[in-house]
Amino acid sequence: MRRFGQVIGVKPEFADEYERLQAAMWPEIRAAMTASQVRNYTIFRHGETLFGYFEYLGDDFAADMARLNDEPKMREWWTLTGPMQQPLADRAPGEWWLTMREIFHQE
Repeated sequence: MRRFGQVIGVKPEFADEYERLQAAMWPEIRAAMTASQVRNYTIFRHGETLFGYFEYLGDDFAADMARLNDEPKMREWWTLTGPMQQPLADRAPGEWWLTMREIFHQE
């Protein structure tokens, strides 16, 4: 199992709407994440900063994320949430959410 921490901004004018969308996440999105071996997906918000955490249980992250990216409902979801987000300038090429490096974990 791999743990991921990611961060992105939320545009202030969309913060409340973004929270409403996430609270009512479509069942198809939840099912697609489960099928792609994503578990315990959590998003926290502090002001204009979103912090996401998830656990990946599979053994081919690239293939599972590609499958997730190809899901029509996921793409539809991103057309709603994407314009509300403000990616960080120092994210890696090709990333939307900046993936953080894990430096500590306690079971």
